[in-house]
Amino acid sequence: MRIAALTSGGKDSLFAAYALQKEGHEIKYFLTIVSENPHSYMFHHPNIHLTKMQSEAAGIPLITGKTKGEKEEELKDLEKLLAKVKGKVDGVCTGALYSEYQKARIDAICKKLGLVSLAPLWNIDLPEYWNLLFRNKFEVLITAVAAEGLGEKWLGRKIDKNAVEELKKISEKNRINIAGEGGEFETLVLDCPPFKKKIKILKSRTEWHGDSGTFVVEKAVLEEK
Repeated sequence: MRIAALTSGGKDSLFAAYALQKEGHEIKYFLTIVSENPHSYMFHHPNIHLTKMQSEAAGIPLITGKTKGEKEEELKDLEKLLAKVKGKVDGVCTGALYSEYQKARIDAICKKLGLVSLAPLWNIDLPEYWNLLFRNKFEVLITAVAAEGLGEKWLGRKIDKNAVEELKKISEKNRINIAGEGGEFETLVLDCPPFKKKIKILKSRTEWHGDSGTFVVEKAVLEEK
């Protein structure tokens, strides 16, 4: 099938698109919604501008939409974005893992537009998911944290097997989702198999506000692998 992949720049959306690629589907477009509201129920916010660089790295055209990020109203903006690829693709891919809220709404919009909604990571075993990311050489960076047990030291940290073990221990104590799908943390993919070049961060800063924070990429370039 011809697929448009909703992507935030994080691990879930990009790995979902890659999983479909490996099955033989063609990723025709990346689709990104830029939200004015950092607390959007639907859309990832930190470093969303870097999806343009990821699009270039993968050689896949990017189509963007904007939203004020108001609950439920933002779904109308998502529908407008998906309508732009109606007739050009057969389905839409998302990185949903367990969020019924997001998946149900995307499924409904796709059904209305006559598109197939695909969520290849749905209900995946989370420890095995991290193993898949490592085996497929996904380079993943934490760009925001908002959960007890995840302090400022996590901002800008590249996730490796040791980090995952730490997340498991924090989860046992504080009941966080070790993939961050509950908003505990956000990620950015610097490199993965579809990328012909990888992202190198040249300038960044961290912002911390009491019990949450963000790693802000101010300048980045694409470099040869």
